[in-house]
Order: sequence, then structure tokens, then C-alpha cells
Amino acid sequence: MGQQQLLLVILVTIIVGIATVVAINTFGSSATNANRDAVRQDIAAIATSAQAWYIKPTMLEGGGNTFTGLNFNNVNFPSETVSADGLTATNLNGSYVIAIVGPQEFTVTATPTSNTAADGVTITGTITPSNVALVTAVIAAAE
Repeated sequence: MGQQQLLLVILVTIIVGIATVVAINTFGSSATNANRDAVRQDIAAIATSAQAWYIKPTMLEGGGNTFTGLNFNNVNFPSETVSADGLTATNLNGSYVIAIVGPQEFTVTATPTSNTAADGVTITGTITPSNVALVTAVIAAAE
């Protein structure tokens, strides 16, 4: 009877150890995914504000049907830092860069704060007056 109890204790210890490792890995990946989702939400908020700025007449300090001159100061993006030219900003979720492609299109490229040395994730939003397209790129580190 003593050997069975000892074996049972060892088996339970191993199962609890495996469950703990799985829980830690799951929690880590959930935090990373939550950060990336927050970055996508930030890009969607930037796109919505930019589209509203686009249709606002220039007399009312809007874009006047052009994205030319758009920056983070125009879209009221809540950030901790905005560059002097207003084209780069950072907040708790990541860092963001606006690139004006033309009068009818611009891109926002974001780098989440959850990036690790093993992966380099960038999320790019291409915004037009009537559309928002998001692309996530994962660049694995060279070994």
C-alpha cells in the first residue's frame, strides 16, 4: 500500500507541474495577443478620426478632402509622446508612424510593445476615405 501511495504522490506532482507550465505559456501568449489587439484598435481609432478630418472643410481646420497634412495632432490620438512633426507617436500599446501615400491614402505602421527578440511584428493599416485595411507582418529573428 505504501508504494502505491508514493507512486500516486509522484504522479500528481508531475501532473501539477505540467499544468503549471501550460498555464504560464497560455497566460504569456494571451498577453501578447491582447497587446496586438489593442494596437489594431488604436489603428482603427486613428483611421476613424482621420476619415472625419478628411471630410471636414479646411475652413474648420480639416483636411478638405485630402489626407495631405495629416498628423497625430489632427486626429487627437491619446499618446505619451508625439514627435515634433506629428508623424510618430507612442503610447502603452506601441509606437506608430504615419506615412502619407497620396491625397487619398495614408498608412499607419505600428510596432506593439509586446515584441520579443524572437519575433518582430508590425501591423500596418492602409486608410482611404472609405476603407481601412490591416496587415500584420511577423518577421522572425535570424538564427
